[in-house]
Amino acid sequence: MSALGALGVPDADAKTVAHLMVKSDLYGYDTHGTFRLRQYVNRLRDGGTNPNAKVTVALECDSTAIVDGDNGLGHLAMVRATELAMEKAEAHGIGWVGVRNSNHAGPASIYVNMPVERDMIGIYAAVGSANHVPPFGGMDLLLGTNPIAIAVPAGKAPPFVLDMATTVAAAGKIKTLAQRGELMPEGWMVGRDGRPLIDPTRQHEGFLLPIGGAKGYGLAMAIGLLAGTLNGAAFGKDVVDFTMNTASPTNTGQFIAAISVAAFADVEVFKAAVDRVFATMSESATLPGTNSVRIPGDRRGATFDDRAANGVPFHHNLVKTLSEIAGELKIPELV
Repeated sequence: MSALGALGVPDADAKTVAHLMVKSDLYGYDTHGTFRLRQYVNRLRDGGTNPNAKVTVALECDSTAIVDGDNGLGHLAMVRATELAMEKAEAHGIGWVGVRNSNHAGPASIYVNMPVERDMIGIYAAVGSANHVPPFGGMDLLLGTNPIAIAVPAGKAPPFVLDMATTVAAAGKIKTLAQRGELMPEGWMVGRDGRPLIDPTRQHEGFLLPIGGAKGYGLAMAIGLLAGTLNGAAFGKDVVDFTMNTASPTNTGQFIAAISVAAFADVEVFKAAVDRVFATMSESATLPGTNSVRIPGDRRGATFDDRAANGVPFHHNLVKTLSEIAGELKIPELV
């Protein structure tokens, strides 16, 4: 919060963003929480991100809207969009809100979990903040990791929370490995010669591989059209690499959809049915060497509780980066 405030972000906005960054760390999304502070600081410092953004609703119908983030920190635009989507779902059964002129907003799961807490289904997707993927069979980097997240409320069980990139590995994981001085597994990236690339510091020499080959490419394209083109946001060659170019607006696009369970079924009956589905999956016979069948999101709560009680583990290189930021901005260091 101090770092954002030192760069001109109003206290209330800095508090909102800092809260979501810490929440990301507590849930185990280490690549999208405090780790991203260096990128946010660089863009605020160099003029690429507007510190005093005024988030507005640019277009609105009964169940849909477009939120304009005014080139501010993406968390602010996404919080407003999610709140609006839930309001519309309460009134009309579904709310779909697109976002333009936004920026990187942290992990997708943070936003889909908000509707779940109100007995709604949440769906989120975004155009990645840099292009790391060519169209299938091509060489030009025209697609991002384009994440998608879906969350569904349950009864006694933890909610279903799917949060995934449309590439084999998210770009944030590669950035994290680079900071830690670790290598990537084969199969995440290839160089322009088609051979595996395992050094994360050389990521700009190659490209990320989509999940499922052409299927992952198609999914990334669909997300780009819905989260970018439909909202008047950047997609394809118009995407600005928010790490390499810290002085230009990115016009990042996202969307959030909230679907009221009550518009389709009795809420408690639905949640009990979800619990039964989860139990069926979890009780499935396992392959040799596999301890259990997991449900997406079922360990988030345990991770949160452990980290809330015992602290978030920061790699020493991340601590070093945070100390450097504190020195640059003349704010107290993390202790």
